[in-house]
Amino acid sequence: MNDFIAAEPPKDADLISNGDFWPAICPAAFTSAMRLDGTTTPERQREALIAAMVNTNRELKVWRLLQQERGYLSLKEVPYDDLVDGESPGVHNYRRAVFCIAKANITERYRDFDATAKGDRRADSLESAVDDLWRDARWAMRELQGLNHNTVALI
Repeated sequence: MNDFIAAEPPKDADLISNGDFWPAICPAAFTSAMRLDGTTTPERQREALIAAMVNTNRELKVWRLLQQERGYLSLKEVPYDDLVDGESPGVHNYRRAVFCIAKANITERYRDFDATAKGDRRADSLESAVDDLWRDARWAMRELQGLNHNTVALI
């Protein structure tokens, strides 16, 4: 008998609302896009997504206010050159930032889930993946704002 029970994936109907400007986030899309394997519960994923949305919204607050002053009521109204897969690149970048932050948050807490030596080694091997997720989130937020990935200052 197998004692492993996979977590049930979230349903599309469980969209997380996100105010008037930012797009709602679909937990099922997060689970699929970020290749989560069922070891985290839908509730844990939802909490990670909400925390990531709050973080991303805070980081982009000044930019959002500027867009609203320009008359754009939502991110999807902000003009970009071309739609990608029927959506604004801004919406894609926003979603990528939220997904990366949420997955980084879940991955950073891997040790809490599996405190065995094997789990500890696995968590150590995931450190570079977590760094990549945080970097990708930063890049997505910068791209959303039309900024370059790197800021260079002369010393």
